[in-house]
Amino acid sequence: MQKENCEKRCGYVVHYSSALPEKNCNWNDKVWGNAPHLELNCFRPESSGHRPITKLKLLYDSKLLKGIFKVQDKYVRCIHTEFQEPVYQDSCVEFFVQPKPDYGYFNFEFNCGGTLLASYITDPTRIGIELKEYTPLTRKEVEQMNIYHSLPRKVFPEIQQKITWYLEFSIPFLLFEKYIGTLPDIRENTWKANFYKCGDQTSHPHWASWSPVTELNFHQPACFGNICFQSTQYLERMAL
Repeated sequence: MQKENCEKRCGYVVHYSSALPEKNCNWNDKVWGNAPHLELNCFRPESSGHRPITKLKLLYDSKLLKGIFKVQDKYVRCIHTEFQEPVYQDSCVEFFVQPKPDYGYFNFEFNCGGTLLASYITDPTRIGIELKEYTPLTRKEVEQMNIYHSLPRKVFPEIQQKITWYLEFSIPFLLFEKYIGTLPDIRENTWKANFYKCGDQTSHPHWASWSPVTELNFHQPACFGNICFQSTQYLERMAL
């Protein structure tokens, strides 16, 4: 009954794991293979006809939130290789998350080569192409993260044929706490979040999300869905 109640109020349930997966982008390893996934299938009408199949799994332990994207893609390119460059122009996956309701949210944007753009955003009002109030994360802060990717850091020319690529990341809870203070107990807590796939300057641009957005703008916290942190280890629950 507890699982049913959690899933009713949450769009996605993040399960606890006492041993997080190895750092190898293996979607089907012993731990990842049993974790539930969500799919990014809400495409904006401004997109081209390209509809990559993008899935994500999340797990957590006492210190980290860990995720893995699987993307069945075409028209893949990646030219940005420096931290905080506009990776959304490349073949890109993104994780936006608001851990506490009365605070801002974080955007973590990864191109397929593992380059990161990340900020803490307190007012996403658009001023031209910029946001009204945000703080870019520093290089030192993101050194706490781990990012693993199946493709090279640079992909050019564009890969035209079908290809499956993976992007795995881990984010320490301490990184969130630097900006929003001490987190409440993660277990049984609910966060707001959304997940995206884009490729603004690929030959076939597209914009997909997990929770639908009302315009071609991913910075809409009002459109975030719920992710709920389950306290019982997933593999243990499967054995019950």
